Amino acid sequence: MEVPCEQLDHAIPDRSSIIVNMNKMSTPRRAAVVRALCEGNSIRSAVRMTGASKNTIVKLLVELGAACSKYQDEKIRGIRSRRIQADEIWSFVYSKQKNVPADKQGQFGYGDVWTWTALDADSKLMVSWRLGSRDAATAYDFMNNLSERLANRIQLTTDGYKLYIEAVENSFGGDIDYAMLRKVYGSSSEPETRYSPATCIGCEVKHISGEPDKKHISTSYVERQNLTMRMSMRRFTRLTNAFSKKLENHAATLALYFMYYNFARVHQTLRVTPAMEAGVANHVWSIEEIVGLLE
Repeated sequence: MEVPCEQLDHAIPDRSSIIVNMNKMSTPRRAAVVRALCEGNSIRSAVRMTGASKNTIVKLLVELGAACSKYQDEKIRGIRSRRIQADEIWSFVYSKQKNVPADKQGQFGYGDVWTWTALDADSKLMVSWRLGSRDAATAYDFMNNLSERLANRIQLTTDGYKLYIEAVENSFGGDIDYAMLRKVYGSSSEPETRYSPATCIGCEVKHISGEPDKKHISTSYVERQNLTMRMSMRRFTRLTNAFSKKLENHAATLALYFMYYNFARVHQTLRVTPAMEAGVANHVWSIEEIVGLLE
């Protein structure tokens, strides 16, 4: 807790006078909070920037996250895509896996949490994502959800994680062109590899089903998107204490991020949002429109 110097007491207003209840917040005030969160600021940073209380911001995040998740679940369907790239990104909730208390061991939402992402390589639309463990059940749920959102046969590329094979087979059958891309890493010349990851020295391609086009067997776009996630959500930043303390807040942050990414953030290469490029939206959404989903 920050304690102001006595000499500055006269310059600092009573904290109760700047705490804002969410029910009394205007749309512009809510938009200011959401904009701060979408730009990668932490909850406490948003408190300092907007004057809203921490509990108010968390409540807004959870409610808006649910609304964003519902809207995208209904809207992102019947997608006509040619190439999809899929990957997983690691994070943790409550504590690192090694520090999870004995009474919470084995409970999802404590320790390692994985976000599975499926990106359209052309429109850059995040077609599907799933929050879960890195196990067969989540792999199947993820691929089944992806298949339900597509309107045509696609070419799919994933990394070499073996659980994808059965999940794709169960979800798509033979109606897919599927290949795996496994990157091969050499040993790093640096004595400390935590900050200097090993160098990629090659890739191994494995055709799984159909006839995937060799030129488009790649996971570069989805891996770059995973980097964007780490830069855009404070909870995903490595080597800090800015992790999610509750799974509900983590899920809400993801839903809000993907809503902002898909509908409101203009892609530098496309010059439009991914949702516009995919034909899901006809304009760039404003933060105020996203906040309007609460209504």
